[in-house]
Amino acid sequence: MLDTKQKQYHINVSAGDIGKYCILPGDPARCKLIASFLDEPEHISTNREYTIYNGKLDGELVTVCSTGIGGPSTAIAVEELFACGAHTMIRVGTCGGISLGVCSGDIVIATGAVRQDGTSHEYAPPEFPAVSGTDALFALREAAIANGFKHHTGIVQSKDSFYGQHSPHRMPISGALDAKWQAWKRLGVLASEMEASTLFTVGSSLGIECGAVFLCVWNQERFSAGLDTKNDEFHDTTDAIKAAVDAIRILVQNNRKK
Repeated sequence: MLDTKQKQYHINVSAGDIGKYCILPGDPARCKLIASFLDEPEHISTNREYTIYNGKLDGELVTVCSTGIGGPSTAIAVEELFACGAHTMIRVGTCGGISLGVCSGDIVIATGAVRQDGTSHEYAPPEFPAVSGTDALFALREAAIANGFKHHTGIVQSKDSFYGQHSPHRMPISGALDAKWQAWKRLGVLASEMEASTLFTVGSSLGIECGAVFLCVWNQERFSAGLDTKNDEFHDTTDAIKAAVDAIRILVQNNRKK
């Protein structure tokens, strides 16, 4: 059990330094931008892949903490933020489309995640589903609708190897990788990313509220099918950030009513 009275080893903050509501990007460089959507943004700490800012929404202290890439560093952030008193966490990041209906620039809200990662299996057996918290999911969807964002709600795939997806043909287990990818397509999985399954599973183990929203950078399946004739990527994460920030505001307001 983590010592909640001490400064956390990796994120370098203690209880009282952060808010109960957290927004989790992967990229440390994105933290300052996200914090600019909050009132009174302030840099708190930078250590390894963990950059932390605080700000306020409707007077409530909200924390932005980067997690780095993938499940292991995400699990560390979630564990240590929880030890410091956080009870609600929304990941905001990027993804690659799988379903043909998901286009570059669209927003994807995860209802759950395929656990094609390693970290979540240190927390729960493979039969346990990695699912979003209901309140976080509904708040993200409400925020996307209110802002008029083109969005999709459904299952995403979380993997550990970026190049296992993008260069599967050169991997020794290329056959297994391709077979699973085809399965995700047939099952209607919306997009691929690298952290949601860990966030949802660790969050379930800790009993906290977690959600995830992504910008679709590109959809390789649409390009392969000839639906996108240009290999255009979309990198502006503003809409996904706004959805996450507004969802946190909704959660704060709803919790105050309870």
